[in-house]
Amino acid sequence: MNTLVRSLALLLIEVLQTLMLVMALMSWVPQLRQTKLYYMIAMVVEPVIDPFRRLLYRIPGMDRFPLDLSFLAAWMVLSLLAGLL
Repeated sequence: MNTLVRSLALLLIEVLQTLMLVMALMSWVPQLRQTKLYYMIAMVVEPVIDPFRRLLYRIPGMDRFPLDLSFLAAWMVLSLLAGLL
């Protein structure tokens, strides 16, 4: 049972990271940001990234930083969780 839960958690992390990557790549093409696929991926990924975004924007100056580092922070935490499992 423990192995099953671990495997499912690792699979979920891998799927989330893959969707995050797809969303990031799609965001570079303005036409793709208007597709239903992009919105469906965003519905899954944004709840994971948004807490990091809110946390990072509390740091002075981060609201004016040209890059959204919340994606990187979420990716690193997911990778850390996968490593701990």
